[in-house]
Amino acid sequence: MMSTTDRLTATGLNKHSKFWQNAHLYFDRVYQTMNLDPTWRAVLATPKRVVTVSCPIKMDDGKLQVFTGYRVQHNNARGPFKGGLRYDPAVNQDEVMALAMLQTWKNALVDLPYGGAKGGIVCDPRKLSMGEKERLTRRFTSEIMPVIGPQHDIPAPDAGTDAQIMAWVLDTYSVMVGYQALGVVTGKPVTLGGSVGREEATGRGLMNILRKFLATQNKSLTDVRIAVQGFGNVGFHAARLLAERGATIVGISERVSGLYHEGGLDIDAVGVYYRENGTLTDFPNADAMSNEELLACDCDVLVPAAMENTLTEEVAPHVKARIVCEGANGPTTPEADEILRDNGITVLPDILANAGGVTVSYFEWVQGLENYFWDKKRVQDELQRVMEKAFDEVNAKADSADCDYRTAAYAIAIGRVAEASRLKGLYP
Repeated sequence: MMSTTDRLTATGLNKHSKFWQNAHLYFDRVYQTMNLDPTWRAVLATPKRVVTVSCPIKMDDGKLQVFTGYRVQHNNARGPFKGGLRYDPAVNQDEVMALAMLQTWKNALVDLPYGGAKGGIVCDPRKLSMGEKERLTRRFTSEIMPVIGPQHDIPAPDAGTDAQIMAWVLDTYSVMVGYQALGVVTGKPVTLGGSVGREEATGRGLMNILRKFLATQNKSLTDVRIAVQGFGNVGFHAARLLAERGATIVGISERVSGLYHEGGLDIDAVGVYYRENGTLTDFPNADAMSNEELLACDCDVLVPAAMENTLTEEVAPHVKARIVCEGANGPTTPEADEILRDNGITVLPDILANAGGVTVSYFEWVQGLENYFWDKKRVQDELQRVMEKAFDEVNAKADSADCDYRTAAYAIAIGRVAEASRLKGLYP
């Protein structure tokens, strides 16, 4: 049998970025143990479609600037493509392919009728005016118009994008098709057909998963001290919701600064300070800490909720937390994953722990298609039901197969996608 390294070489993957290789390593490690038809391995490991577009726009100073955008559609055996759209200087094709693959497994794990996709534009949204962002978003939407749609591919917010960006995508698409197509995008403002509870959904889902896991250890959120790396949408809401339920948030960080307080941070106060200052630097009554230092700080639970590849093999040996609950996509490299496992640290994987966002996106899509909208309690109750059901399935699989949670989650997700692919077959 070929080794994973040989297989990567044979398929040309060694030329790709580390993140893309990591996504394949996680997939390959589990697929080889599942006794599935080997002929389907390449199908499941390969994106169905990779779209690269050029987006020229006029900047505020009158100059023309060309941005590069991507939309990768990984697999749609279980339904329309679904996945986020990020604006970041580090966006590249390999990153978007890896994220689309992760999205396929995530959607399948929580049993949503979706395949996986991801998109991105190479830009720094913090350096763009609102007008420039609008023109860029509308141009990008028009360029990927042939491959998106309510029954085909439904984008959503990700790093660097928000409800306003989604509103521009909605409007551009709707103008071009001639009707209000609410189902073309999720994460929209509520007044434009978005769902209540969508903004906090990823953090709320993470809270549900962590609380459910702690219950298996005869513990509750009031028993743990938590550090959260990342203070964007996921990190802030996760920290806020965990603190509201009695957890002690001892550490928090953003791109360039972080805070630590052994007795716990007031997350609402930290949030106000960050919105007003754009940084956590000089926040009173807390010790300054870098992003890297936070990963190794004294805590019970570590929530990496920033970007991919932050928990590396260099960092993993220094992690003091006994639980890692992944809020970001792909924050832990395979090498670090092995170190954490060997050190007895439980990892609640991204495709389980951060699936709350896409779950409520699914609720929003359904509401938009039906033009019937739910109240917040129903959204939260349905989210909790989906997340707890997924955890129970992963926990049972981990027990029966005597494996870690990531392996169990991947086995369930890959099995569902493989079965759908087998049943549909190939055409022609």
